[in-house]
Amino acid sequence: MKRSKLLSRKTHFLGSKIRGLRKRNGLTLDDLSIRCMQIDQNNAPSVSYLSLIESGKRIPSSNVLKIFCKIFQKEMDWFLDDNVEMKNVALSGEGSPLHSVQLEPNFLFSKKLLETSIPELLSQTGVSGRKFAHILIRSYQEQNKNQFPDLERAADEIGMKKFPVNENDLILMAKKIGLKIKWFDQKSFVTNTESNRQIKSLFRSFFYSPDQLYINTQLRDQPARLKYDLATHIAHKVLHNGDGIVSSQATGGELGGSPRPDYQSAESISAQEILLAWRDFECSFFAGALLCPKQPFRQYLNRYHYDVFCGKHIGLTPAVVMRRMTAVSTYPYWHYFDAYPPGYLRAVYRGNGIPLPWGNMNVGIDPCRQWAVFRMLDEIGMRKPIAQLSLLNDGELKRLYSCISIRTRDGAGNPHVITAGIDLVPALSHQEIPIEKMLNELSGVCKNTQDYSLIESELGKQIIAVSRILNIKWIGDGLENPIKMICPRSSNCPKEKPCEDKQILPKKVSWVNEIREKILSEG
Repeated sequence: MKRSKLLSRKTHFLGSKIRGLRKRNGLTLDDLSIRCMQIDQNNAPSVSYLSLIESGKRIPSSNVLKIFCKIFQKEMDWFLDDNVEMKNVALSGEGSPLHSVQLEPNFLFSKKLLETSIPELLSQTGVSGRKFAHILIRSYQEQNKNQFPDLERAADEIGMKKFPVNENDLILMAKKIGLKIKWFDQKSFVTNTESNRQIKSLFRSFFYSPDQLYINTQLRDQPARLKYDLATHIAHKVLHNGDGIVSSQATGGELGGSPRPDYQSAESISAQEILLAWRDFECSFFAGALLCPKQPFRQYLNRYHYDVFCGKHIGLTPAVVMRRMTAVSTYPYWHYFDAYPPGYLRAVYRGNGIPLPWGNMNVGIDPCRQWAVFRMLDEIGMRKPIAQLSLLNDGELKRLYSCISIRTRDGAGNPHVITAGIDLVPALSHQEIPIEKMLNELSGVCKNTQDYSLIESELGKQIIAVSRILNIKWIGDGLENPIKMICPRSSNCPKEKPCEDKQILPKKVSWVNEIREKILSEG
């Protein structure tokens, strides 16, 4: 095959490879253009032409490709082989399993094409526009490791870092920034969801632009939730001058910006939905920062060894305490789940790349029920918190997690389970122990048994040391319970005897590939 035709066939792969090499070597397009001119001034591509090559819109000549070979010390065949460099790119810093993939060919992921293809994708998969917006926001949150200093500063300026804060403090703050509070009376009510499941709903509060704040009198009997609602509406006034583009506050998911836990409407996406979802996130984060200023709340958590019930002393719900832990702790590798029965994830912070327990925000068709949050949802009579150590075995990936799960009720009285946890691998690695070897040994033991205790092991001693270093008591408490092996899917259970009966599906065979390989092997 002629070189020009081969280049044409490989043009998209070429662009990806050249861009990958350039970025890996810390070169800008200007830098690469200058390097090309130093080697061959007559054939050196311009900056704009380099950009077109990298995006797959132009085919480099053989002379230009020879220049790239000299700059990057690669053979010509390396640029033209079938191995497309599509390696995952970490989002959250060195060592983080949060990944993205390169979008290739680049021109297929233009803004215009994405604007037309995403609505169709959502429609075909039954994902609502609001849910897609939350996926975007969660990715942004995870990429930033749940750190938003601008929102922290804005909350500190209003609250003056006062801690703890009571209802009167918040009412005074609201009045100081010009909010007028009015009360209405609306009791909770029961509705049926699309899955014919009953759920209670409570319309708690709403904002009416530019300065009216309406609050349900039912919250007078729930001061912790009253404080949270006041804080979120203060956030809207401070951050957006009370323009009214914010969801109402509702529990149970019947009204406003809180869709029901199993709500799966395939609505079309709109800029308004994404804006509302982002505003809700901003106001919620601001509310947490206002109620729990970073430094004083971190000291408070250390005093109580990160007890998830420590909020009862200062009028905070466990949900606020556990969510805020993920943002104020000096240890950055946290995750958080809020799940409603039988298995709908309402809120998630997926720090350090931990998989979702069900693979998505809805009930999964093949969930692994060894996750602590799932075990507590399943066992209705379980009232005490679960401190659990979990070994994730997902092919090549092995992680060790510690978490605390509690059963609680929302403002409308619906039971749900909230979980806060950490990835222990970075902390154990800091102790200079052969963590990979230990995880492999632990994995081997867990595969052959239903449960395996760490109490007498060397790793158990290291976990106790980490618990004391991080000052998180429930990490050590997890050693009192058998470790659980968890999987992203129960069908992927690596145990010799699976945790639960499962249907073994026949292996899918690609006859086309088998025939192809046979033809090639026979010459």
